[in-house]
Amino acid sequence: MAVLCVILIGSSAPGGPHSGRAAPVDPVRDVVPNRVMTWNLCNPCEASNVHRAAEIAVFAPQVIGVQEACVRDVEAIREYLRNLHGLVYRVEYGMVLHKRSRCGGTPWNPGAFGQAILSAAPMTDHVSVEYPEGGSEDRGYMAVTTTVGGRDIRVFNTHLAQRRQESVRAEQTRVLATEVARHERAVVLGDFNAVPDAPELSRIWALAVDADPQCHPTRTAAGACRATTDWQSKFDYVFLRGITPVEHRVHPSRYSDHHQLYTDLDLA
Repeated sequence: MAVLCVILIGSSAPGGPHSGRAAPVDPVRDVVPNRVMTWNLCNPCEASNVHRAAEIAVFAPQVIGVQEACVRDVEAIREYLRNLHGLVYRVEYGMVLHKRSRCGGTPWNPGAFGQAILSAAPMTDHVSVEYPEGGSEDRGYMAVTTTVGGRDIRVFNTHLAQRRQESVRAEQTRVLATEVARHERAVVLGDFNAVPDAPELSRIWALAVDADPQCHPTRTAAGACRATTDWQSKFDYVFLRGITPVEHRVHPSRYSDHHQLYTDLDLA
């Protein structure tokens, strides 16, 4: 009984194997220092976190932006990345909902839902902003400053309003673009819920380029922009401001209806 108590206490203590607040350890594997990733984790929202972590570990990005994420799922993914793959990430959150039906929990303490950024390097100047108008569901963006390719870079992560809410997304991109414009160099990750030539993305295109140099609103008809969803639309982006992309890849996943999007950056 005494041994069982020790095990239970250890498992629930901060830094224990299920806490999500892992004690600092040296990574066993190195991340790719100039690689960033974006991934909308749902649907299916109930997918296995151990498999999600395994897919992330294949590419081992320096920075990961996830959307439609529950805190408990992000914590589990971090633990699996550390314990099973030797990859150690810090985390910051940009939660916009506390909803039991989304993320479990109790009626008085429902789980948090929104965005998160994981980084192998420390993060500073974290902000989390809920858009004034979210559409059919609260939406927002978050931002941190962290190291990518040996340089301090401002990284944004967002999730815009669902399809058929173009006017809402236009106002959301206005808010986001105002903040992105403050930085000479920035990476903007996220699920924008809009194809490249959608008018509501024009403010972002005026500030940044897509990680895929061939993808641009004027080239959409030619199929230059690779789809990032199971329904063959490009909704997910790595927008770059003042940064040159090196290599861009889309990795379909059975654990979400959005594909993982990875980009290596030239920050020389």
